[in-house]
Amino acid sequence: MLFFLTFYTSKNPEKSITASKKYFAIIAQKVYLCHNKESFNCMFVSCTDESRPVKQTDIPWCLRQMLDILVYEEKQQGEETGPCMEYLLQHKLLETLCTLGKAQYPPGMSQQVMMFFSKVLSQIQKPVLHLINVYRPVQKLINLCGLPDSKTETEESQFLFAVCTRVRKDPYVLNYILEITKDSQKRCSSTSDEALEEGCSGASSPERAPSPPSPSSSAASSCSARSGTHPSGSPQTATGIIPVLMHLGKSQKSRVALRSMESLLLLVSLPQEDTGHLLAEGTPLCHLLAQRLTELYCLIPSSLSPADIHSYSGAQWRDHFTQDSPEESQSFPGSENLQGFFCFLDYCNELTKESPRVLGVKMARAIHLQWLKGVVQPHLLQMSEAGILVHTALLSCSVRHIHSPALLEELVQFLLGSDTHCEKQQDTQTHILRYRLIEHCNHISDEISITTLRLFEELLQKPSKSILTNLVLRNLEKRSYRLPGSGVTDERHGVESDVLEESEELEEDPFFTDMYEDSGFGSQEPLLSLPSVRERHNPRAHTQVADIVNRDAKDLPYELNLQVTSVLSRLAVFPHPHLHEYLLDPYISLSPGARSLFSTLVRVIGELMQRIQHIHNVTDKLMMIRRQLMGLEEETLLDHVTLLKGVIVLEEFCKELAAIAFVKLPIEEQ
Repeated sequence: MLFFLTFYTSKNPEKSITASKKYFAIIAQKVYLCHNKESFNCMFVSCTDESRPVKQTDIPWCLRQMLDILVYEEKQQGEETGPCMEYLLQHKLLETLCTLGKAQYPPGMSQQVMMFFSKVLSQIQKPVLHLINVYRPVQKLINLCGLPDSKTETEESQFLFAVCTRVRKDPYVLNYILEITKDSQKRCSSTSDEALEEGCSGASSPERAPSPPSPSSSAASSCSARSGTHPSGSPQTATGIIPVLMHLGKSQKSRVALRSMESLLLLVSLPQEDTGHLLAEGTPLCHLLAQRLTELYCLIPSSLSPADIHSYSGAQWRDHFTQDSPEESQSFPGSENLQGFFCFLDYCNELTKESPRVLGVKMARAIHLQWLKGVVQPHLLQMSEAGILVHTALLSCSVRHIHSPALLEELVQFLLGSDTHCEKQQDTQTHILRYRLIEHCNHISDEISITTLRLFEELLQKPSKSILTNLVLRNLEKRSYRLPGSGVTDERHGVESDVLEESEELEEDPFFTDMYEDSGFGSQEPLLSLPSVRERHNPRAHTQVADIVNRDAKDLPYELNLQVTSVLSRLAVFPHPHLHEYLLDPYISLSPGARSLFSTLVRVIGELMQRIQHIHNVTDKLMMIRRQLMGLEEETLLDHVTLLKGVIVLEEFCKELAAIAFVKLPIEEQ
């Protein structure tokens, strides 16, 4: 190196350039001759045994010298290409090195080659990846990564990160790295479409929904078969930087997996729409991403407790690869699988958020078809209550952690569909999954009811107008719950309406009965308006909300009471006038057979007043149970505990509704 620098600082520029080029050529030839069996007599040969590891030869030193020369030359030459770089390109030295690395001659050569390529791409500042004598060997070296039983995963991840960083700096070279041709693009597109169709097959009807076996390995196998995935241990066979990065992202070495996922994020987050289209249509990225997410979901044990699933606080995907992971604080059987899935879901969130829209939409669509429709839907439509419970809890937790607009849109499409018209009574075919989920809110299993209500509560917290419209607002547009001809302003102030006075008198009487049981509700059912399992053989024209609230504070367990009131409070907070009127306005004149939240609560309170009359010392018992619920006293056995807890929940719920109504009032009316 000193020899080279001496010539490079010579007073004679032409002489220094010639000398530096000559020295670089000598170093380069030495690398070549060190592996050539026919040149052992050459003065530069240091290898006398072809099985000698590369680290015991002069090759690592020569490669370091070549790199130092190239870096120094670039600093001295400025904008012009120096003679040493010209020599490297003209004599295809990178191609030669790639050949040596592929042949592993001498042993361990691929590791040295990848390190050299990584340093050249990261330290040389001028664009070089568009040059054929650079990107061709880079392409070949990429295809040497991710091979079975590779011992150079660390060097591979560093090399690929250097490539992606370079592409991030010069986005126009992406096409050179991806090796996209018309034939490969068609093949990628057809393979992806077939995989997506295979993923969503069998999920369109509940009759074809299989009940998965209990062991996680069997479940993973069946899930993989339906979604077109393969076990995580299988080596990648597809070539190209995208499959290689996805494969290395599964590495047991956390640093390798993290660096590979960061590399993929660099490519996906290129802001140009044409690069997004290129990645979406010319690579298997979308399919592989959905496949990996599905694979991790299927590894989650079906024996997980819903309480453990709901208690999972979540983590950023990078935290999964650090030693300071919060995994220790949430350790339970299956926690590693659960964390692995949700960390990758967070990674998908970031990919779809940072990518160009065309790519983000396609990635989200692939996840919808392969994971949600291909695997999750059959589990939700199965007959096993244990399976429904676990997968509803997983879906609820997934909703909480999805924050990408593209993914959220596909999730809403999967759960609720896109219909915005007013629902027809007993419509069970428009969107089967939506119908079943609403039905599960009043399931014979209280645990399933609680978990499904949590799912809807998580949905209602998402920043999507279509959720509230689909679940509630489309059924309130016609205001068919109101008595025809009743005014708006007269209702609140009680002026000149005989019908209003009669209605108010009825609603103030907690013991009044239904007068119009046979009347239809304008041929529509508002809110979550599907018949309950318990009352399917005696359907009535009222809302699912009314069914649930009617059972509130009577026979429901305390936890379910809390969840019901939590969902209703969440709905009451929304500022939509129709929703406010239906849930919070006690003065509306109801049409025959219709019930509002206020009228239902009045009925429930009336019935409770009758039932608690038969309880001795009811006030003292209520005080005792309230203190127990607050943790001020230990729980003791009492009669009528469920009923008394229901009374307390109902009281707190009414207070909460009153507070919501007060806050929503205009300032001048407060």
